[in-house]
Amino acid sequence: MTNYRDDAVVLRTYRLGESDRIVVLLTEANGKVRAVAKGVRKTRSRLGSRLEPLSVVSVLLHRGRELDIVSQVEAIDTASGLRANLDKMTQGLAMLEAVDQMTIDREPVPHIHRMLVGALGALSRDGSALVVAAFYLKMLAAEGFAPELGQCVSCGGDQELVAFDIIGGGVQCRACRTGPLITPAAVDLMRRILGGQLNAALAEPESPATHEVTHLATAALERQCERRLKSVGMFERDD
Repeated sequence: MTNYRDDAVVLRTYRLGESDRIVVLLTEANGKVRAVAKGVRKTRSRLGSRLEPLSVVSVLLHRGRELDIVSQVEAIDTASGLRANLDKMTQGLAMLEAVDQMTIDREPVPHIHRMLVGALGALSRDGSALVVAAFYLKMLAAEGFAPELGQCVSCGGDQELVAFDIIGGGVQCRACRTGPLITPAAVDLMRRILGGQLNAALAEPESPATHEVTHLATAALERQCERRLKSVGMFERDD
C-alpha cells in the first residue's frame, strides 16, 4: 500500500528547499512519520496553515523510501486556543518535544498519540498547572519508566520518604537520601496522577507542590531522553 490515511499531531516542521517543508507527525496507527509537504511555503498553499506544530489533523500520505509525501490534510483541531496564549503554547510545545524525543520513527504508539491529543485538549480548555507534568509522568509510565513512589528506591523501606532520586527513579528515605528533598504534598500529587486520580490532581490549584512535581517530572523525563528539553524554559530548574 503506497497511500495511507491517518490522524496525526504535528510535532515540528523545518524548511526544505525554497518552497517545501518537512513535517514530523505523530500518527495514531503508524507512529512517528517524517513527510515532505510540497509547496506549503508558497503564499497560495492551503496546506501550510494546517501543518503547524500543535495541530491535530487527518492526513493522506504517500509512502516513500525515507520521507513520505503529504497529499491531503484536513484539520481536526487547529490549536488556536493554545496559540493565542503564550504560556499555553510554550507548554504545548514542551509536550511535543518530549514526544519527539521519546518515540522512534515508524513504531506505532497509539497510546502515546491518544495521551498527547488528550493532554493538548486539557491544556487548551483548562490550563491546569499540572498538565505538562502529568503528561510526562504518564508517558514515562506507559514506556515502562514509572517512578517508584511507594517505597525507597534504594533500600525498599516505606518510612520517611523525603527525597527523590532522579537517577534511581524514585523516592528515597531519609537514611538513603542522595536526591533533592520532596514534600509529602508533591509525593501525594504524583501518586494521584499515576494512581487513577488524574482529574482530581489536575484540579489542584497552582502551589509549591505543583511546582515541585513539574520540576521533578521534567528532570525524570530528561533523564530518559538523555538531553535537556529546549522548550521547557518556563519550568523552574536548579542550574
